[in-house]
Amino acid sequence: MALKVHLDTDLGGDTDDLCALAMLLKWPGVEITGITTVAEDRGRRAGYTRYALALAGRPDIPVAAGADGSCGRYRSAFDVPWEDVYWPEPIAPAPTPLADALALLKRSIEAGARIVAIGPYTNLALLDEAYPGLLARADLYLMGGHLHPIPAGFPTWDNTSDWNVQFDVTSARYLLERYSPTLIPIEVTVQTALRRAYLPALRASGALGHLLARQAEAIAADWKNEETYGRTCAGLPDDIINFQHDPLACAVALGWEGVTIESTRVSTEVRDGWLYERVDEAGREMRVITAVEGARFNEFWLSLVT
Repeated sequence: MALKVHLDTDLGGDTDDLCALAMLLKWPGVEITGITTVAEDRGRRAGYTRYALALAGRPDIPVAAGADGSCGRYRSAFDVPWEDVYWPEPIAPAPTPLADALALLKRSIEAGARIVAIGPYTNLALLDEAYPGLLARADLYLMGGHLHPIPAGFPTWDNTSDWNVQFDVTSARYLLERYSPTLIPIEVTVQTALRRAYLPALRASGALGHLLARQAEAIAADWKNEETYGRTCAGLPDDIINFQHDPLACAVALGWEGVTIESTRVSTEVRDGWLYERVDEAGREMRVITAVEGARFNEFWLSLVT
C-alpha cells in the first residue's frame, strides 16, 4: 500500500522546496495526494509547482494556490527570485480560490495522508478555522522551530532565523498550542547541505534535475553560502550551496532513519513580535527531531533524486 503524503510548500523561493519535491517524486511507494502553496504571490508559486511536476512527468498531481501574501498574516512583503534567472522560461501563474486549497488539504487528511508543511503554517491554521478539529486527525510534520542550541561547527542562528515560524507568528503559535506535530527544527536541518559537487549528477538526471542544478547555481551566486558558511563552519562541507531544510523534513515524514526523535513538551510565547519555543514540562507534548546524520542524509538525497 502506498504511503500517502500531502505537501504544503512555499516553492519558488529558497530552492530546497524544489529539492524536497524532487525527492518525494522519486521515493518508492509514495503517493502525493496533493500540493498546496503558501505565502503565495497571486498564484506564481502554484504555477512553478505545476511546471516542475510537468518536467517530472507528473501533471496528474493536484495543485492549489493557498494563502496569498495579501492575506494580512505575514511579517512583511516578499518577492520571489528573478524568474529569468531561476527558471528556463516564463511560467504562467496558476491562481485558485483559497477554498480550493483548503478543500484539497481536507481531502488529503480524509484519505489518510501525512501532511508535511515546509513553508509558513498559514494554510494549516486557516484549514483549522474552516474545518475545526480536522487537524486532530492528521499526522502532521512541520519544518521549523528552534528549541535547542545549534551544535558547534554550524551557523550560530537563533529563532529569528526560522522563516517558517517567524514569517507568520500567529499561525505558528496557533498550531503549536493546539496540536502535537512532529517538529523538524532548524538546529537540525542546518546540519544538511546541497553541495556544488552534486551539480554534475543533477544535470545528468533529467529535466527536473537540470532545473535543480540551474537553481542551485543561481542561489549560490545570490547567497554565497560557500563563502559565508562553507569556509567558516567546520561541520559543513566547503562547497555548500544551500541547506536541505525541507528535504530532511519530508524524509522524516517518510520514515528515514538517520535522525533522533524525542518526545518533548513545548510551550510558546511571543516577545516583541517574535515567537519563542522552549522545552517546558507544562507545555504540549510533541515529537521533536534532535539529531541528524547530516552527511549521510546529503548523500541519500542525491542518490534518490538522481
